[in-house]
Amino acid sequence: MHKRDRIDTLIERLKQDEHVVYWREIAPVAANTVPFPDDLDERIKAALHKKGVEALYTHQFSAYKAATSGKHVTAVTPTASGKTLCYHLPVLNEITQDETSRALYLFPTKALAQDQKSDLNELINEMGISIKSYTYDGDTSPNIRQIVRKAGHVVITNPDMLHTAILPHHTKWISLFENLKYIVIDELHTYRGVFGSHVANVIRRLKRICAFYGSKPTFICTSATIANPKELAEQLTGEEITLISNNGAPRGKKHFVFYNPPLVNRALNIRKSATVEVNRLAKEFLRNNIQTIVFARSRVRVEVILSHLQDLIKKDIGNATIRGYRGGYLPKQRREIEKGLREGSIIGVVSTNALELGVDIGQLQVCIMTGYPGTIASTWQQAGRAGRRQEESLTIMVASSTPIDQYIVQHPAYFFDKNPESARINPDNLIILVDHVKCAAYELPFQAGDQFGNEPVEEILTFLTEEKVLHRKSDRWFWANESFPAHQISLRSASQENVVIIDQTITGSHQVIGEMDRFSAMTLLHKEAIYLHEGTQYQVELLDWEEKKAFVRKVNVDYFTDANLAVQLKVLEIDKSLEKETVAVHYGDVTVNALATIFKKIKLSTFENIGSGPIHLPEEELHTSSTWLTIKVQEFELKKLEQLLGGISNLFRNVIPLIVMCDRNDVHVVPQVKAVHHGLPTIFMYDRYPGGIGLAKEIFHRIDEVVAMANDLVVHCPCEDGCPSCIGTEIDIPEAKKTCTSLLQNFFAC
Repeated sequence: MHKRDRIDTLIERLKQDEHVVYWREIAPVAANTVPFPDDLDERIKAALHKKGVEALYTHQFSAYKAATSGKHVTAVTPTASGKTLCYHLPVLNEITQDETSRALYLFPTKALAQDQKSDLNELINEMGISIKSYTYDGDTSPNIRQIVRKAGHVVITNPDMLHTAILPHHTKWISLFENLKYIVIDELHTYRGVFGSHVANVIRRLKRICAFYGSKPTFICTSATIANPKELAEQLTGEEITLISNNGAPRGKKHFVFYNPPLVNRALNIRKSATVEVNRLAKEFLRNNIQTIVFARSRVRVEVILSHLQDLIKKDIGNATIRGYRGGYLPKQRREIEKGLREGSIIGVVSTNALELGVDIGQLQVCIMTGYPGTIASTWQQAGRAGRRQEESLTIMVASSTPIDQYIVQHPAYFFDKNPESARINPDNLIILVDHVKCAAYELPFQAGDQFGNEPVEEILTFLTEEKVLHRKSDRWFWANESFPAHQISLRSASQENVVIIDQTITGSHQVIGEMDRFSAMTLLHKEAIYLHEGTQYQVELLDWEEKKAFVRKVNVDYFTDANLAVQLKVLEIDKSLEKETVAVHYGDVTVNALATIFKKIKLSTFENIGSGPIHLPEEELHTSSTWLTIKVQEFELKKLEQLLGGISNLFRNVIPLIVMCDRNDVHVVPQVKAVHHGLPTIFMYDRYPGGIGLAKEIFHRIDEVVAMANDLVVHCPCEDGCPSCIGTEIDIPEAKKTCTSLLQNFFAC
């Protein structure tokens, strides 16, 4: 057993490491508290005293006062700042005054719902009165479900269950809807893109049913730090929101470190594996008995890092004290790990972003991230897992060779000085809206003049009547179909015709593990594709295009697949334009005709092409929204121009997710040397979802940022003349980097 060092000693040692590229020290902050409100029930005050809470943080007090006065609120404060009391206090206080009152809690995941139920029940037990709180999800047994409907003061669920199991059966939930005083939406920032657009419509349906039963509940939302929490909450709830951001929680001294592994191939800018460096760094803290959390991007990576760490340090501290945490673990196992982390019996945990959300694991001393989590908001969420309120803590982000990671570590000001990203949703996306109007009509008939969200829906109701889905009688529309609409609509996709993904790893025990829209399935679920599901690798053995089924089997390979799409774009309508001297930027509606042609196998560690194959699928058509950038001045021969557009498109693909807070697959970037509608070189950036969800519009408004960041990425890339981290490796013209830079600077200068 070696002599153990303290965290401050290890921090000083880390400062000498040549691969630390940036070090930010964040000063400690003292707590800012106020006494309990006078109108808070004495039993709640007593319960808080027993839990060691002697006063409220300023944001908890403000949220309580606003919510109890009937204002809809969103509390936005950092991780582990006690946001749960922002909604527990008004909810419990209301129930102590009127035992018929009800509250509905919405969490994005089942694990988080279970965790919050434990936290709430602990507080209720200390109060010593009979308040019933229950989770209602797919695991709730039928006999418990009846009790929840009749007697649950607080019903804790997720949007998917609300959509398919509660709203369509509202007649079984009369006591909830008649007496609903509060609706809590936790982790608001997770409701973005397609998922957020769907959930906004689920909330519209929920409010419609509440109005039918005569209740008008108050919304209490909580969120991690994003740029537009008030706007997002108002779009999601359809109500005017009071923003609470006066954080009163204390914070210990924090060190935030960017670590860039050594180069192993200078010409291609490929670095030593981030996983290897994470293992080495984590080992140092764990063998010194310092509680550490390691975040990895996938389930597979979690298991790889976990097994390495257990091998490396079993001589020093024993196997049982380092655990993994990810989707796929049983609830009992997850509860045991959370408890071990809170109590200190587990000193290390390797996790996917499952622990990024507000599951209570106490506060650890060190957080190590394997690569950039994808957004500033997520990075701060993960970093917030380290740092007891009064103690020194350390967060290390170990960069991979990917363009996004390299941009972040080379531009620390982008991360530290910039606001977190905005979360975008489009509840009025026509495909999503029509789906939920169908669900709403099934739940309650529509009347002439009714609104659903911001707009009258008579046009949609007329269309559904013509389709024989609804029946009109006088000035009312009734559901007229035998099918049950909610079960056929996924909150995670904008397309109605999804491909179902079936795992056939175990013979005789096939199970559905997910679904995907048809347009994405062309490139991600073709035969022989490597499909990642929550980090686990699967190979597609058969894609039955007619039946919309993909059959997959678990594999463990060191490559991923990338498919080529032959894309034709036609501009349908231009909504907005920005004319500059050498370029024009437009936003509008486009139709995309895509044909998957071939796929490549690309090695995970080096991005080398190690094989390819054909794809045999029919052409697909997508109507969506797009921003496109047109080059007016043509200085290059055709082949050179084609390669340069490809290089710039590669840059745009890498920087757009950073700017508009989306997944890399949410926006497609397609270069065309001669665009159909005007014959000029053009780069299209379009939403991958039918009808669009607002990402292309955000790109139009922030096109200068996109171009400037792309320019920065290529200028600061240390490769010689193009690599996977900037313009790609398929450009064979002299001085490719320099030419791309000059083109980008030319755009930006205009």
